[in-house]
Amino acid sequence: MYPALSTDALAKLRQPRPYPAVSLLMPTHRREPDNAQDPVRLRNLLARAEKDLQDDPAVTRERRADVLSQLERAVAEIDLVHAEDGLVIYVAPGEHHVWTVARSVPERVVVADTFLTRNLVAARSAERPYWALTVAADRVSLWSGSPERAVEHTGDGFPLTRSLADPDAERKERVGDLPSTFRDEETRTFFRDAHQALRTVLASEPRPLYVIGEAPAVALLEETGPLPRGAATLHHGGLGHGPEEAVRKAVAPLLAAHADAVTTTVLAELDTARGRREYAGGLDEVREAAKEGRIRLLAVEEHYRAVVRDYGDHLEPADASDLDSRDDIVDDIVERALETGAEVRFVRDDALTGAHRIAAVLRY
Repeated sequence: MYPALSTDALAKLRQPRPYPAVSLLMPTHRREPDNAQDPVRLRNLLARAEKDLQDDPAVTRERRADVLSQLERAVAEIDLVHAEDGLVIYVAPGEHHVWTVARSVPERVVVADTFLTRNLVAARSAERPYWALTVAADRVSLWSGSPERAVEHTGDGFPLTRSLADPDAERKERVGDLPSTFRDEETRTFFRDAHQALRTVLASEPRPLYVIGEAPAVALLEETGPLPRGAATLHHGGLGHGPEEAVRKAVAPLLAAHADAVTTTVLAELDTARGRREYAGGLDEVREAAKEGRIRLLAVEEHYRAVVRDYGDHLEPADASDLDSRDDIVDDIVERALETGAEVRFVRDDALTGAHRIAAVLRY
């Protein structure tokens, strides 16, 4: 299982590395027969990376051996059977990282003193990460999710568990002093601890929150303390231990409703920006605004990719086979926008047809 990508992890990946820091990106396929080509393409990509390191006079023998060893370890973690749309591999002296993403990436090998992160940044933004909290009287679990996967979060005190066995239950029942589970003070204390742990996670990694559990459990959590603005609840028990597929299935309708609401809000903001002349639409205008740090809100259709030739002051459509073409210009715009504090929203594929599939609300 590949790890979830947090804001903190992404920030660390973008820091400078000792040379050589190698980035390998490769589009992958989810289904037969297309996925049969993935192992061959990966071997070819690895061979290119090894040759680049061998031919680079700035890479010492010791550094080359270290990086190639890290590359072997990274490859051992790759599971092409469960591939998504893109594979991202980073290796540098003493470290390696592997990510699978639900967004296509260009096939590239880059040797530098930083990792090529723009495709990973864009993929993470497009994934619309969320938190799903499953609550029950004896277990509270937190799941880090996206439309493609859900991974149980096992840090920051999660999962919280306790036994419901009461050694004095029989006597309490005889004298009529056995409270219901969700009126019991120990349960309330348990939920207070869970609420505090949740607040800690959300403070460091804000995301949409979905709370799932039987009605009494959800009600008690809401009584314990306020949930974040926009948090959605679902009365569905039995998901404390997952499995992942069950959690994703339960959250799916909530995700769809959230995506529709986001699209409606984004379109309204773009319309308002047009009236105020704080609007940019299309690759050229939006790329220029991103370079100048003027974007407040960037809207991109979910699967928008563009192969272009970059002339500096303007972009022209190009074929992917052209040696000077770029097929990650959209991801580059997303990363530039995020670096300057913009909010990035991915919307459904037909939402921005009048704006050439990418648009922005400007700061000035």
